[in-house]
Amino acid sequence: MSTERVGYITRIQSFSACHRLHSLGLSDEDNIKVFGKCNNPNGHGHNYKGLMFKSFIDAVTGMVMNLTDLKMYIEDVIMTPLDHKNLDKDVPYFANVVSTTENLAVYIWDNMVKVLPTDTLYEIKIHETDKNIVVYRGE
Repeated sequence: MSTERVGYITRIQSFSACHRLHSLGLSDEDNIKVFGKCNNPNGHGHNYKGLMFKSFIDAVTGMVMNLTDLKMYIEDVIMTPLDHKNLDKDVPYFANVVSTTENLAVYIWDNMVKVLPTDTLYEIKIHETDKNIVVYRGE
């Protein structure tokens, strides 16, 4: 009797985007207090990277996921709408949602689960900088 094995794939995908941390629920003064220099009216940019998937290792193909398919999903969900964009102005989701890396992870999760095979997305791990990393697992 064989046991299905679970495998994990980490796909390092980089994209560049700019944003301004600014909450419509705060005054301008409070936004400056909360977000500091990240509240600069002209925004600032990051080179973001990261993603992780899990699933059973297919007994026939030996793969967790076909990487050609994965690349297509990433292109459609992440690269086209987010790469070299102003998150606050070019991505409708962020019109009323503060474009923190935490909310970016939620946005990516919500859109990746729509296109991926069921239960294959394990986590979104976004490296905003070398020191700041956000992990979101759909919770």
